[in-house]
Amino acid sequence: MQEKKIRIEKNSVQETLIVPLYGRKMCAEKFPDLYNDMSAKKLCEKLDYDFSEQEAKKDSFAYEFGALEAAMRQLDIMYEINDYLKTHPKAAVVNLGCGLDQTGKTCDNGSCRIINVDFPDVIKIRTQLIPVGEREKNIACDLKDYSWMKEVAGDNGAVFFAAGVFHYFKREDVKNLVLELSRRYPGGRLIFDTVGKKGLELMLSKSLKNMGISDVGGFFSVNNAARQLNWSDKIRVTSKGYMLGYYDMKNPGIKGAHRFLAKIGDSLLKMAIIRMDFSA
Repeated sequence: MQEKKIRIEKNSVQETLIVPLYGRKMCAEKFPDLYNDMSAKKLCEKLDYDFSEQEAKKDSFAYEFGALEAAMRQLDIMYEINDYLKTHPKAAVVNLGCGLDQTGKTCDNGSCRIINVDFPDVIKIRTQLIPVGEREKNIACDLKDYSWMKEVAGDNGAVFFAAGVFHYFKREDVKNLVLELSRRYPGGRLIFDTVGKKGLELMLSKSLKNMGISDVGGFFSVNNAARQLNWSDKIRVTSKGYMLGYYDMKNPGIKGAHRFLAKIGDSLLKMAIIRMDFSA
């Protein structure tokens, strides 16, 4: 019997999960030497959704670069998670604003605990699509409602990560969340991506316009991590370029123009991966 597909309506909150999912699927197909996670493809096959718009664009230079962007972010974050698990093998690996992302499973070392946190409607779809593993838990909660932290034990360490999430937060909301995590999880680590103000304007112009927001000034952007994220003497902040900070992208199929745009993204748009280590 054919498995019933999960319907995703156009112009719904759930549809926002499709863009990064399809980007990862496409990158795995186009650049397998760089990114070989096929889980996104399997998920797309479980969805009742019209992908014709994405399919029509998938061979365009801009769409290819967008897929590379999604994949590089995931690879960078995975690097930092795996680095933390070397010294904290039984840690909680916590995906903040998880959507349909399976980074936790990809980094599973056989002894860590995997926790996914997102809004209830997102977790509902995730639960239908992605089986929960033996050491895995889904938590349906707004990240700004810290009650979800009661379900995350940090006794054996905790590494938190947020991919493409904090751009939509107000600066104070990010700061408050970071300080709360540092207080509750000494010895823990937080990893997330940021862009500068100009990059944020380019990235969010369409989505914020649809929300009726014209000024991105209050939203979270970072031009200088050391200066702007110096929130506590108990938090050590380091950052690397998002596109080329971890990998040189010298892989088959990746054009020179892609790498040139990647340099612009890291230098001018201030695309970065931020790592915060909390003092024990």
